[in-house]
Order: sequence, then C-alpha cells, then structure tokens
Amino acid sequence: VQLQASGGGLVQAGGSLRLSCAASIRTTSAYVTGWFRQAPGKEREFVAFITYSGGVTDYTDSVKGRFTISRDNAKNTVYLQMNSLRPEDTAVYYCGLNYRGRSYLLGSAYAYWGQGTLVTVSS
Repeated sequence: VQLQASGGGLVQAGGSLRLSCAASIRTTSAYVTGWFRQAPGKEREFVAFITYSGGVTDYTDSVKGRFTISRDNAKNTVYLQMNSLRPEDTAVYYCGLNYRGRSYLLGSAYAYWGQGTLVTVSS
C-alpha cells in the first residue's frame, strides 16, 4: 500500500491550501484515514481523521472550524482543506491509513504512511 500526499507549499497567514492523499489501493470500510503533522523539533501530532463513508470525522482542537477533511472514494483520495492558516500550522503533513477500530489519535496505530508534504505559513 502506498500513500501519496501532495498540495503543500508556502502561503501567507490567513491563506488556504488543500492537501491530497491518494492511496494506491481501493480502500474499504475496514480503513480510516488520518492526517498528522510534525513541526520542526516537535513530535508528530494528530490533525484530523475520516471514516471510509465520510460519516465520521474528528479534528484536533486547534484546527476545528478552519480545516475540513473529506474524501472521494472513486479516486481513492482524501483531502484536507486548510483555511485561515496560521504560522503555527507550519509543519510537514502526513496522511496515514489505519484499520477501523484502532485508535485514530495515535500515530503508532497507523498501518501505512505517506511521505509527507511541507506546509509553510508566513506571518
């Protein structure tokens, strides 16, 4: 299984980016997809997750109301729309594939990871 994360870049504070995570397999309801991020000198942290149906999502408190996770199962792709970006959102963003039923908050629980895409927000 391979995950390809893309869409990162340099943006000014208050701007927007949309990240994409494309899977090499047709995912099923057995999987959930999560986004994590890792800022320089910090540990990887949970950002958002979504179930296969899209019916269940969750976000870390610092991005609620600004980020939206969604998916297009026909394209095997999960998106992270990031609005009102702040300098503290600067990080490498990773998407991961996890088995449903495992903790979606813990990076160590994820079975597969993409290579990461860098988001830089300037003040």
